[in-house]
Amino acid sequence: MSKLATATKRLLLGRPFRSDRLAHTLLPKRVALPVFASDALSSVAYAPEEIFLTLSVAGIASFAFAPWIGAVIVVVMLAVVASYRQNVHAYPSGGGDYEVATVNLGRHAGLTVASALLVDYVLTVAVSISSAAANIGAIIPWVSSNKVVFSVIAILLITAVNLRGIRESGAAFAIPTYAFMVGVFIMIGWGLFRIEILGDTVQAASAGLKLKDDNEHLMGLALIFLVLRSFTQGCAALTGVEAISNGVPAFQKPKSRNAATTLLMLGLIAVTMFMGIIALARDTGVVLAENPKEQLLNAPDGYVQQTLITQLANAVFSDFTPGYWFITAVTALILVLAANTAFNGFPVLGSILAQDRYLPRQLHTRGDRLAYSNGIAFLAAFAVLLVIGFEADVTKLIPLYTVGVFVSFTMSQTGMIRHWNRLLRTETDTRERRRMKQIRAINAFGLLMTGSVLIIVLITKFTRGAWIAIAAMAAIFLLMNAIRRHYDSVASEVELHMRDRQNATLPARNHAVVLVSQLHLPTLRALAYAKATHPDALEAVTVNVEDGATRALTAEWEKLDIKVPLKVIESPYREITKPVLDYVKRIRTANPRDVVTVFIPEYVVGRWWEQVLHNQSALRLKGRLLFQPGVMVTSVPWQLQSSAKVTDKPVVAPGAIRRGLEPGHQAVDKKS
Repeated sequence: MSKLATATKRLLLGRPFRSDRLAHTLLPKRVALPVFASDALSSVAYAPEEIFLTLSVAGIASFAFAPWIGAVIVVVMLAVVASYRQNVHAYPSGGGDYEVATVNLGRHAGLTVASALLVDYVLTVAVSISSAAANIGAIIPWVSSNKVVFSVIAILLITAVNLRGIRESGAAFAIPTYAFMVGVFIMIGWGLFRIEILGDTVQAASAGLKLKDDNEHLMGLALIFLVLRSFTQGCAALTGVEAISNGVPAFQKPKSRNAATTLLMLGLIAVTMFMGIIALARDTGVVLAENPKEQLLNAPDGYVQQTLITQLANAVFSDFTPGYWFITAVTALILVLAANTAFNGFPVLGSILAQDRYLPRQLHTRGDRLAYSNGIAFLAAFAVLLVIGFEADVTKLIPLYTVGVFVSFTMSQTGMIRHWNRLLRTETDTRERRRMKQIRAINAFGLLMTGSVLIIVLITKFTRGAWIAIAAMAAIFLLMNAIRRHYDSVASEVELHMRDRQNATLPARNHAVVLVSQLHLPTLRALAYAKATHPDALEAVTVNVEDGATRALTAEWEKLDIKVPLKVIESPYREITKPVLDYVKRIRTANPRDVVTVFIPEYVVGRWWEQVLHNQSALRLKGRLLFQPGVMVTSVPWQLQSSAKVTDKPVVAPGAIRRGLEPGHQAVDKKS
């Protein structure tokens, strides 16, 4: 079983890496960009569409607001990118928003941000994969009817790739991400060139459709609310921007500069694609509706509304079908790969939180391939649960989304403002003070924008599912505090103080007890080892479960003239564990300053089914005895021949060949 599991693990993950190869797994900028930017870039595929869908409630005339809304989102994104470039320089350890909030706003603020990010990472995976399933389902009917199965399989595949190591996952995701970027830029550039320079008529398939007007949304506060709602929907384009600041340790040196450069490239690419798609949508006359059946007045029977980017590709490449299929394919693919951003951000943040004792320490350790395997596995498990629980339905998942990322944005901006205020109090250089004030102004503007978005998101989405994300954040916040209290309590309890060293006293006596089930070689070895420890008192103990067997054991004990006294404990209910525990407790009660050492003979077997047949009583005993104060438990192993097959090489003791002993056979102390 162990060999099969090991072989399977090696097949899936590859050979383990030495710790000194960690530097070889770090990412250069050309690989880091697709690794950390896939989420932010993939949002370009649906964020502009969300703007048009929201505005469609007020009719086609309201689409005139789309470029202006997009421009404001671009300003917010550039402000956030500029702010996070300062984050990676000021806090390069990879803590990102968590570290910024903790250092500048306090521990509780840091945990609030950490809770929000952890929830958002899980939702990123669930939403991205579910969205990919919806898009691919339009081309492949099987995916449409089996979205949950497809989503789970996709999550497991991405998990396996990430478990192989960040360098290999980066290489695997680089080609599709770059293909998406190149494809979208070619589509935007060629489309605008045909329209603006060549004067061609490029129209989307939906250009002739008419929307039902709702004049109530074009007046006063209703119009403002509609525009703000459209703005918050389009702000989905900002999700994923924070991933780079959380993943600085994964970059090659100089880490901060490479991370800042990658963040700048991400921002410029994302805003260009974002505004290009909006401009192309306006020029091609795309018409989108939140509810096509009710809003579209002249739609033909059986009309199926395609996504925005698919309509644009169909219009621009009307004379070149492979171009349309290429854009459709890479868009669907990058939506799958968008989850990879979370698979890089979640484990790093989990490792930092574990190092700070807010999460289990297992999340801090790297696996065979120098990736944070436990964090990757946790993220995959929670994402699978979300996908199954919400049936891979994007409509059900979206209300939970974006809350966490805007909580982290807002807290981070607030923390950075306090960071610059603290530095300004001690800085005397005029030029440096001017630079700090300019950056603080950017952070303040970012705080205003992200804070406003957060408030609007909470108002418009709270009853539609955002409360679930908020409740999850609160639960994780409380859980992390409880974990920290536990670790602090353990550290305080086991901490060595000088007074403890001065007051420490040795036990008065060591009372050794060898447990005996039958008289065989493992028992003789346990007796010999117990003698070798030179205890003050030594006795063998057996539990009388069956009278005939116990009488045979005592007779053979006397026949071999073993010098260790054998004590029989009665067990009228045929139990083994409780009588032994009661006996040990009686020894401790009679002599509180004594230490009782219990020696348990155990078989060591090599086959999985042998594990089931042996050692169950020993395991139960050890599990109970470990909780008894003043009791030491010692396992005395006896390696059966099948166990020799588990080791890579038989271990031959010095002089074993001279004495005629084969590997795997054990010598018996003749004096026992």
